Amino acid sequence: MSARLHALHAAGQSLWLDYIDRTMLSNGDLARRIAEDALTGMTSNPTIFEKALAEGAAYDAQLATIDAALSDREAFFTVAATDVRNACDAFRGVYDRTQGVDGYVSLEVSPDLAKDAAGTVAEARRLWAIVDRPNLMIKVPGTVEGAAAIRELIADGINVNVTLLFAVDAHARVIEAYIAGLEQRAAAGQPIDRLSSVASFFVSRVDSAIDKQLATLAAATPANADLLLGLQGKAAIANAKLAYRLFTASFSGPRWAALAAHGARVQRPLWASTSTKNPAYRDVIYVEELIGADTVNTLPPATLEAFRDHGEVRASVTEQVAEADRALAALEAQGVSLQAVTDTLLAEGLASFEQSFVTLLAGLARKRAALAPSVA
Repeated sequence: MSARLHALHAAGQSLWLDYIDRTMLSNGDLARRIAEDALTGMTSNPTIFEKALAEGAAYDAQLATIDAALSDREAFFTVAATDVRNACDAFRGVYDRTQGVDGYVSLEVSPDLAKDAAGTVAEARRLWAIVDRPNLMIKVPGTVEGAAAIRELIADGINVNVTLLFAVDAHARVIEAYIAGLEQRAAAGQPIDRLSSVASFFVSRVDSAIDKQLATLAAATPANADLLLGLQGKAAIANAKLAYRLFTASFSGPRWAALAAHGARVQRPLWASTSTKNPAYRDVIYVEELIGADTVNTLPPATLEAFRDHGEVRASVTEQVAEADRALAALEAQGVSLQAVTDTLLAEGLASFEQSFVTLLAGLARKRAALAPSVA
């Protein structure tokens, strides 16, 4: 058992694995991680499934049995729902033991629905019914349209993982959608004590984008280079700390107390994109600097292994919040717009997931054609 991973969990941060494939579900690897590594959840996205389906033949047997009349999109969700359902069953013990606080597995709606609230709600309801597990979370992008869908899905009693959050104002929008959905459900006389949601706030990509801008500015203004380069690696963690500050402020006060009296749970911040992209930075920096109560970190396997080996645990997410404000103000003073960066990252994230989905469906079509019985 990993002392570091268990210490991280004891500090109030849930560890979710940012990865899924059929092999780990069947060979005992996931069960071992749950038992030994304090792993309490799992996330998936189109890019993860694209890689899983492209490698090896683990999915071939099921694909060969899927009705040829089904579209490739329908075939994908049949396969994905099988994996997610089995993962939900693997985490069911965690879900029961924590009384529904943890033990969740996420399945994302089609990326091409990011600007379609009604389409998102319809597909989320369909996936919820197909998987049919209480510890499923439906992933919905944190767009304006996504926020409208989130409110409706929470009112329906469907757990939601809000994905692709980069900006604090977008985080505020989905917190409002979650609280409003709970209020709508409670007003209808429906229970709200087993509903759960996380808000996935992406971290390392912010540094990657801003560090690049700072390097360009430093090259153009050598006299200011030391100041500019000194701001590298500051933005992502500062941005996330301000998101956590918003979280703590939002889930307090009379409005929240009225819902909490009915058993409502906070929408926990989930730190996503926590692998380190810049080799000059510590490989677990986006875990170590964002530890705190009621948080989740969804770790790629390599980052989880790195933290197991040398991660350090402290209650860091509430440290130096005033310094986080100053760091972001310093960036703005140097002409680096965090808003412009986060807007771009959201657009790029949506485009990347949609491209992964297109590639996934194309690969699935080829596999289905190769596996189809020949017709005389």
